[in-house]
Amino acid sequence: MSEVEQSADIGHQHSAAPRPWGPIVAVLVLAFAVAAVFWLQARQTPSIGGPFMLADATSGREVSDQDFRGKWLLVFFGYTHCPDVCPTTLSDIADAMSQLGPLADRVQPLFVTVDPERDTRQVLADYTAAFDPRIVGLTGRADRIAAVARSYRVYYAKRIVGDDYTMDHTGAIYVMRPDGTYASSLFATDGASAMTRRLRQLIGNGGG
Repeated sequence: MSEVEQSADIGHQHSAAPRPWGPIVAVLVLAFAVAAVFWLQARQTPSIGGPFMLADATSGREVSDQDFRGKWLLVFFGYTHCPDVCPTTLSDIADAMSQLGPLADRVQPLFVTVDPERDTRQVLADYTAAFDPRIVGLTGRADRIAAVARSYRVYYAKRIVGDDYTMDHTGAIYVMRPDGTYASSLFATDGASAMTRRLRQLIGNGGG
């Protein structure tokens, strides 16, 4: 064999040698998987709910989220001068509480006013009692209410109408577990029967 042929044969042998792509690909796949986990965690839905300190409209005493631990909470934001959504929603909550029967003892509805300017303690207490005495009205300083609304991702704003005003606000009912974590959302359009079914599912599956 000539030197040229030997050189060509050696070059062919070198090019045919296997390359360690397998371990490299495995490392790259693992790195991408780890990066994907961190990316998904960073994109998780912001938490709903959190600590608060407001006044119980009926008793007048200050209460915090800790006072309601051990109960499933139905947290709804609204105002007593609301022409439609609030009375409809509170009526459905009251009906759902009745339909729940004994399970209602494990549920605490909270109505947080977004209009503390007009919703004094007495006004709020009378309003919630008209639907169901088990519904607790909560009020407080405007800055405290704003802080609670932010923690629940609730929007509200004053809308001037002539010499009066209304309040635009989120119409969801936030269902919180007995440990204070977010479980689900209900809506006024669901109706009392649908609310009751959903609450039975949550309470049955979530313990507490």
